[in-house]
This record gives sequence, structure tokens and C-alpha cells, in this order.
Amino acid sequence: MRDTEGMGWKEFFGLGQTPQLHVAVDEGAGPTVVLLHGLASSSVTFTHAVPLLRGNHRVLSLDLLGFGRSPSPAQARFTLEEHVAAVAATLRSRGIRKPFTLVGHSLGALIAARFAAVHPDRVGHVILVAPPVYLPGDTVVDPLERLQMDAYYKLYDYMRANRTFTKAGAKALSRLSPIKNLVDVSEDNWRAFTLSLEQCIESQTTVTDLAQVTAPIDLLYGTRDPFLAPAGLRVIERMRGVTTTKVEGADHVVRADLAQQIARIVGNPSPPTGLIRTSARS
Repeated sequence: MRDTEGMGWKEFFGLGQTPQLHVAVDEGAGPTVVLLHGLASSSVTFTHAVPLLRGNHRVLSLDLLGFGRSPSPAQARFTLEEHVAAVAATLRSRGIRKPFTLVGHSLGALIAARFAAVHPDRVGHVILVAPPVYLPGDTVVDPLERLQMDAYYKLYDYMRANRTFTKAGAKALSRLSPIKNLVDVSEDNWRAFTLSLEQCIESQTTVTDLAQVTAPIDLLYGTRDPFLAPAGLRVIERMRGVTTTKVEGADHVVRADLAQQIARIVGNPSPPTGLIRTSARS
């Protein structure tokens, strides 16, 4: 169990220090690459990517606030601002000063977008892997896509309201996952899971955040990812500075195919006005 007891007066009034995250990986030498995982997961998300990156880069893989082995403060609301602040504090503690490549998967992609927007001097390149970009239903023109967007919101409401169902589903997914301990929803991280879902994914500002990013942005996703909304992806694909790579047959998990594309893009950042390109599944 994480220690969320013993909150002092500073924490009670919201004046406590920003918590530092667990750094699961800090390996290699060269330009820095920072990896942020998705919801209900941990740094193991990038199990296949780290070995491909550490030969030519310093690679840091973090457990997000409330997940993995990172702290889960009792007063935390798990907003985007809190997630970004915790990432920033952790990187400062590791002496990361020069602009780095920031890679975010799923929820981590939304955090990466906000981080790059508010810390433009610290990020030289952003890679968004499988970002769940959802738009308000009344802004989606296509009726089928509007139904799909509404279905995501209803599913997430149901998941937050039905703890037993959600935890059982997570256990089932974990057993089927190709990466050990990839999916984790437990009593320890339930608050972090439900509040991050509500505060960061359901109430997201990703499009607005990306509009403020000055670094080149690479968007990477699989064509069989069930968590992605086509309407949201189209919006960010058309934004200035965004280059898209679609991996045929890949799903939401960072398997070998997506990991190889992450490594390729880290080593060869796309130009700010690159075109959409499709990569065959390996």
C-alpha cells in the first residue's frame, strides 16, 4: 500500500512540495528521451522500446503519479496540472536541463502535450503514441462518429461507477497482455485511475494544448487501436507541426512494432510539416 497518511498542515492547505515520481529506468547516454505511460499501467508499457533506445540515448521511464511505484498523495486530484508538475519536478531532480524528446502513450500522450505546451524550453520533440483524443459530441459532424464519441464517455462513466466490474476487467486484460503487469487497477491506484480518467481524459484540453506546442510533434498509432476516436485524430493530424505514422494492424499496446517505430522516430524526428505516412506491420 502507498503511504497516503500523515498529511501535514502544508499538504492540507495545498502548499506541500510537488511529489517526485518513481524512475523505473534511467539508462544509456546521449540525448535524453523521457517515457510516460498510459492509464492503469506503469513504466512496463515501454518494455520493448527501452532496449531499442538506450544504445544512443539516455532513457528515463517514469511511473506516473498514483501508478506503479510512484506516490499517491491523499490530497491529489490527479489533474493534468498535477501530473505535469510531478514529471517536471522529477526531471529537475535528475538534472535534465537540455531540451529532450518526450514520448507519451495514451494518457501519457495527453500529459506530454500539456507538458510541452507549458514548458516549451524543455522539450525539443514530442511523440504522441495512441492518444485518446475525444471531442465534445456536439462538435462531431458525422453521426456515427458522434455515437462513438458518446459511447466512450458512457463507458468511462460506467467504469468509474462500477469498481468491481472495472477491477475484474483489468485483471482479465492483464492475463491476456503480452507484457507482464501491463494493466493494473487495484485498491492502491483506484483514486488515481478514476480521477485521472475524469480529469485528464474525459475533461481533456489536448487540442488546445497542442496548438501551443512549438516543438515538432510526431503522432503514432495502430490502425486496430479500439481506444482511438477518428474524429479526434483527424483534428490533430491537420495541425501545424504534426506528422502522423500509422502502423497497420497494431493495437493499443506498445508491442515490438510500435516500439520499433518509436525508436525510429526518436532517431529521425519528422520535419515540422511532414506528410502522413503508413508503416507496414513487422
